[in-house]
Amino acid sequence: MRYAEKTSVSTDSSKAEIEKILRRYGAEQFMSGWDRNKAFIAFKMNSRNLKFIIPLPDMGSREFTHTPAGRVRRNKNDQIKAWDQGCRQRWRALALVIKAKLEAVETGITEFEDEFLAHILLPGGETAGEFLKPQVAMAYETGKMPKLLPY
Repeated sequence: MRYAEKTSVSTDSSKAEIEKILRRYGAEQFMSGWDRNKAFIAFKMNSRNLKFIIPLPDMGSREFTHTPAGRVRRNKNDQIKAWDQGCRQRWRALALVIKAKLEAVETGITEFEDEFLAHILLPGGETAGEFLKPQVAMAYETGKMPKLLPY
């Protein structure tokens, strides 16, 4: 069972809660947006710009087009309701993650950069995670450390 799988909290309420959490822990800026298959939040905190991407479920996937048993095709209205539930679940999970990370930093369990490193935006617009993932994969494949700087 997924966290918040049956939540009734709307995505708008979860976004507002995330913004409130970020404000409470000292964020200086906040924005959110979406496109067809993903949503995002971005914020500035501790002199760092951060971005979280939330992959949205595919409304055309069998999870939403058919009932849980998978034998009966849902009508369009029920399909939209099931898809909306999947979106609400993802936003609740993001609220939980952000709150847990900030509380861990606040109580001294970890440091801000350690907790949020993958989501820090680099000057080129990609996150540190997007930049580092291929390098880490290559290091494991080759057994060699990547160059410190790309040039």
